[in-house]
Amino acid sequence: MKAGNTGFLVAVVWLWLIISAGLAQEGGNMERNATASEKAVRQSQSLCDGEREFVQKRKQIVLETLNSLEINCTENSVPHIALLGSGGGQRAAVGMVGTLYQLEKDNLLDTLLYLASVSGSTWSMASVYSDPQWSSNMDGAVSKLSGDGVELEEALAWLNERAKEEYFSLTDIWAVLTSAGIMKQMDLRRFSDEADRNATNPYPIYCAIEKHCFSNGPIEGKWFEISPHEAGFTELGLFVETSLLGSKFQSGELLEKKPEMDMVKLQGVLGSAVADEETARDAIPPWLNVPEYMDSSAQEYLLVYNVLNKLAILTRGTIKGPAALTDLDMIQKTLKDMVYNNQSARLHSKTSEERKDAFKELSLELQAAVESWCEGLQDGPFKRQVSAIIKQVIPLIHKWEWGTTRNFLYQFQEPSVPPCLQTKETFHLIDAGLLINVPYPSFLGDKRDIDLIIAPEYSAGNMFETLTAARNYSAELKKPFPEIDDAILRDRDWPKDCYVLEGGETAPTIIYMPLFNRRNCKDAEEFKAKRDEYATFQLPYTQEKIDFVLETAKANMKNNKETLLREIKKAVLRRQNKEYGNPTWQQKLHSCFTGLL
Repeated sequence: MKAGNTGFLVAVVWLWLIISAGLAQEGGNMERNATASEKAVRQSQSLCDGEREFVQKRKQIVLETLNSLEINCTENSVPHIALLGSGGGQRAAVGMVGTLYQLEKDNLLDTLLYLASVSGSTWSMASVYSDPQWSSNMDGAVSKLSGDGVELEEALAWLNERAKEEYFSLTDIWAVLTSAGIMKQMDLRRFSDEADRNATNPYPIYCAIEKHCFSNGPIEGKWFEISPHEAGFTELGLFVETSLLGSKFQSGELLEKKPEMDMVKLQGVLGSAVADEETARDAIPPWLNVPEYMDSSAQEYLLVYNVLNKLAILTRGTIKGPAALTDLDMIQKTLKDMVYNNQSARLHSKTSEERKDAFKELSLELQAAVESWCEGLQDGPFKRQVSAIIKQVIPLIHKWEWGTTRNFLYQFQEPSVPPCLQTKETFHLIDAGLLINVPYPSFLGDKRDIDLIIAPEYSAGNMFETLTAARNYSAELKKPFPEIDDAILRDRDWPKDCYVLEGGETAPTIIYMPLFNRRNCKDAEEFKAKRDEYATFQLPYTQEKIDFVLETAKANMKNNKETLLREIKKAVLRRQNKEYGNPTWQQKLHSCFTGLL
């Protein structure tokens, strides 16, 4: 090579390095300037800085794990894999722990970039993340399911503190009793505390929906996601720092910082399916199941019954004494007898207004029965504790208020914000499972660019309902979703234990894994019986039932390990194709100079 050519080559290389460094510095300055000037409300369809940095660190752990599994992978081809836990009450909470346990034992847990959940799965997810090293200590998570639990006195102390707050609601009562009675711990940390953790565990995301938008608003205002770094509306692309969720905002500006809710309260928000009035239809006594009676007044009456009954059920998880348990049996039987006793004579030939008054009287009778039962309890701690809860519950039932949170979009001047969010000082966050019982919406599209979704299904509804709901949601928002073969849907009454829905260039592949299936149920009749036996609101489960669901979830993952490995390998290839198809600016510049040389 001639000296002149060598000098030219050196000059080109130096020019490339200078331009590269200059562009990198300019990008960094732009990012810093944007951060310094941005408002409290972030508007973007991209990842926030905190999540982006976490994901990059987490990819190093995923890369090491894939290489240990002898899956050829480079730093640029680490696949974006998310495990999405469905709702399903305690069945989902226990099932999620079993799923994660087996993934750890098979060395697959650290292939996950993300872990997300709705409803019942959020209870166990919150529980496992209370241990910063949980992904290497799933034995500890399993042992918590069989722990001693929380005394009612401790739960009541937490509730008394919440009652002093401005937006005290039924969510607080539901929160403390599910935390104490089902997950058997009172986790007082704040979710934003996890923002400073290292990438030892997958990046956690919880999901909820906004109650008013869910009922009457546009689809863009429904889905709400919460990460350690920020919380906000997925489709609107509007977020605040998680530590500011619940603070006072106006026109996009932070007016007053309020304390962030703790994980007890957050679990109540995320798992409050009972907040939706339609859930009253789950318990319609035969005498009332006629069109002329089932109006809004009847629903309100059934809501009173549902809440009182479910709270009695949850209280059982905090009680050990046989006498107190017998007392709880008594009030549950009293309530059920009152609701199932034919009251049609009180409604016959009544006008709409008269029926409304009649149902109001029936509701008051239920509440009076609870108060009378409480008065008749033997003097002691149990009576005092229950009395305190009832005193708080009764007024809140009349208001029927759930998940009240200060609205960070209040008077936010942005055309995309629907009136149901823009004009109110508060919004109401409730169980996302009421819309889609798996957190698919947070993982569709370009933002997180997911290659593979692992979806263990613990839902109680029609099998494949979560898939079809997510497909319809995606279609409405014009987001990619894998095709669902009609032949799969015909298996709804007795599904296989694993289905693979192949993705494409933009749609992720989904591994769909029903908890009860053809491998653990001999026929459709047993499949239905198992789902009935392990019903969502049959709370709390006995230790025998906890063990059964735990082992069933473990077996499902173990039996399909080879399928998981095969699809993870394909996800690596998909990521490689994405990277080669979308070169970075450095690669483009390098190619340009290579061609020039």
